[in-house]
Amino acid sequence: MENWIITIILLGTLYLLITEKISVDLTAIGIMVLLVVTRILTPREAVNGFSNPAVITVGAMFVVSKGMMRTGGVEFLGRQVIRLARGNALLALAVILFTVAIASAFINNTPVVILFIPVVMAMCCEFGLSPSKFLIPVSYASILAGTCTLIGTSTNIIISDLSNEYGYGALSMFELSIIGVPIALVGILFLLVAAPRVLPELANPVCHIEDSEHRQYLAEFQITPDSKLIGRDSTDIFEVRYPKLEVLEVINKSLIYYPGRDPIKVDAGDILLVKGSLNDLVAILQKEGVELPSSETGLLLGAQKDAPIVVELIISPHSSLRGRKLENTDLAKDQEVNIIAVKRVNLHMTERQIHDVRLKTGDVILIWCSESKLDAIRAGNDCIVIEDVYEEIVHKRKAIWSIINFIGMIGTATLGLADIMTCALTAAFLMIVTGCLQMRDAYRALQADVLMLIAGTIALGVAMQKTGTSQIYAEAFLSLFSGLSPTLVLGGIILLTSISTQILSNNATAVLLLPIAISTALGIGVDPKPFIVGICIGASACFATPIGYQTNLMVYGPGGYSFKDYLKLGIPLNIFVVIAGMLLIPIFWPF
Repeated sequence: MENWIITIILLGTLYLLITEKISVDLTAIGIMVLLVVTRILTPREAVNGFSNPAVITVGAMFVVSKGMMRTGGVEFLGRQVIRLARGNALLALAVILFTVAIASAFINNTPVVILFIPVVMAMCCEFGLSPSKFLIPVSYASILAGTCTLIGTSTNIIISDLSNEYGYGALSMFELSIIGVPIALVGILFLLVAAPRVLPELANPVCHIEDSEHRQYLAEFQITPDSKLIGRDSTDIFEVRYPKLEVLEVINKSLIYYPGRDPIKVDAGDILLVKGSLNDLVAILQKEGVELPSSETGLLLGAQKDAPIVVELIISPHSSLRGRKLENTDLAKDQEVNIIAVKRVNLHMTERQIHDVRLKTGDVILIWCSESKLDAIRAGNDCIVIEDVYEEIVHKRKAIWSIINFIGMIGTATLGLADIMTCALTAAFLMIVTGCLQMRDAYRALQADVLMLIAGTIALGVAMQKTGTSQIYAEAFLSLFSGLSPTLVLGGIILLTSISTQILSNNATAVLLLPIAISTALGIGVDPKPFIVGICIGASACFATPIGYQTNLMVYGPGGYSFKDYLKLGIPLNIFVVIAGMLLIPIFWPF
């Protein structure tokens, strides 16, 4: 009876994931509820997936990735890809896929894919391309490359250990390369040809609005007594590091100087009236020896409690602030609110100081304040709070820390000093405590639907193993190949492994099917070693569904994919890997 229930739940899950009648996270919750209600799993067993290392690792990786993005830590790598691609989408795809493949052969492919997601998104913004044409191929390339070495995926290591325990010897570091490399190369060439044609072209949801003319703010900065800017000429004070920033006026005591007409050497206490982009204004406040004339504290976007946040306030049509000078408003007088700049759409600011601006409907005030103060502002009716602008800030001064964190994570995982979950959690923790990321960013980086789906499918896999359903499926499938040649039986084993890994995790699939493969080989009187290698190949042939492998899940959200998008490339790729493995393995590991 339990086997029938599991079968119905499995078919229902596949139907809902493919048709997307309901969201994937709701589907995952439904899986866990049904398994508990039918008493197949205890409540604890059903939710154990949330403590699974895969869920924790993926969640931590989302945080690490966000830290890399917020600090510009991926900018250098992205720029190199952009420079090599020269705007050519096919060349860009080739550069990315081969880079991902080489890295994934020696490094756990999860952090590699996490690193390249923001690189792809940034490149697509730069060239006006669709990230949905790139992200599934990135995941697939990393999976293909994982079969090239023993350390390319944890599944290979598990199979090697089990093979040694069964008395058939462990796999050497590059033993799988002899077939893994050709399969990966052909697979990547297939992706280069097919991906641009069959994958959807969707708009990039995360392209930031460029710092064009309509994104320029008017701001005031006061030179501090210890500023390195003292003595610099007002005409080129920011020219080298902030070439797009324009100094409109220098206010020295009661006199006003216009840099274009009467240049002056800036001095301590001078007020600069400047026009520039969000990132330039925030960067200058953080590291150029200037302060806001009305602020008593500097801008520090770190990991402290009640951390500051930069937001835009738009004057609403019914605001009591309309018609009043900015300096006379409660907003300007509030010690907890620091006004950075103002902006008026399509109109020139004629006032000489931003506090002289007489506010109108639609005016934008750029401020920084604590999160608790922002809640109070949001509760009022005078301003509309726009937090999206905060996502545009890049904390470049923390870039070195984010890069060190990421390299440390990769290095310790590769050297085997700690497992990938520990490395990822440590890197996520360090991203926050070093100020690369605020806690609000970390929480928002977690893609709950992806994490929920992983936990739900883990519960389904546990139920299939607990009830013996997966064993029944495996034996019934292999009975179709009885009496056939060893090559076809091997193909059946690889196909079974590939199908199983779309539903179970590839590690669980390997552990479950390896003893079946060995006993099958012994039953037909051949050497089990080709079948052991076949399990390695099949366990990594998980292309047809987003739940087949965690990197497939990682690109699901950023690429805006549906379940069906994975079938278009995944099924042909799965068939290719199965056939290639069936034909090549007996050549190098004879029966």
